Amino acid sequence: MSVLTLDKVTYAYDGTKKQVLKGISATFEAGKVHTIVGKSGSGKSTVLSLIAGLDVCGGGRILHGDDDLARIDRDRYRAQGIGVIFQSYNLLTNATAVQNIVLSMNISASPERDKKSYAFALLEKVGIDRETAARTVLKLSGGEQQRVGIARALAHNPGILIADEPTGNLDRETESEILGIFSSLAHDEGRCVVIVTHSKRVTAIADVVLSLNNGCLSVLKS
Repeated sequence: MSVLTLDKVTYAYDGTKKQVLKGISATFEAGKVHTIVGKSGSGKSTVLSLIAGLDVCGGGRILHGDDDLARIDRDRYRAQGIGVIFQSYNLLTNATAVQNIVLSMNISASPERDKKSYAFALLEKVGIDRETAARTVLKLSGGEQQRVGIARALAHNPGILIADEPTGNLDRETESEILGIFSSLAHDEGRCVVIVTHSKRVTAIADVVLSLNNGCLSVLKS
């Protein structure tokens, strides 16, 4: 089932006429891992930014279900409809892992009554035990920080998860473990996962591989 649709999307940076995206179209389905590949500067991160509701396309439409992102409350969409995972983690480094999750839940107005217990459960789900969850982020390894980043993205139980080079700073063993989490989130929990990557190991787990080149999007695997 399609949960996110790009319909003839165009985009140009402010002050320029050059089209970064030239009428691209794609559908993203629940229960699948989608990857977007392409050279640096090809517009992959721009696509993620548009999907995340951080910017609006110049032409065409981006649909979340039947809702046009240009016409809805995108702050609410980001807080409740989609989870974002960053290569650089973007965590509060002086706070503990569990505090990072609880803060995210507060921002998204999570209905969970016992937010701390729920946060511990999310962290355990991605391989962070209670002792590690009580450490400040500064004392965590890169792999542990990325797990916390995934748990934070899950804090408001979104149907869509997007990730920008989420394994780019990780060793091969940790990358495999993180990819296992993404695969499970899609295949076992029915979420739509969208990953921008340069890694062939990431595309190997994908159900759908899209390539962005010269502003055009093509399907390499589906």
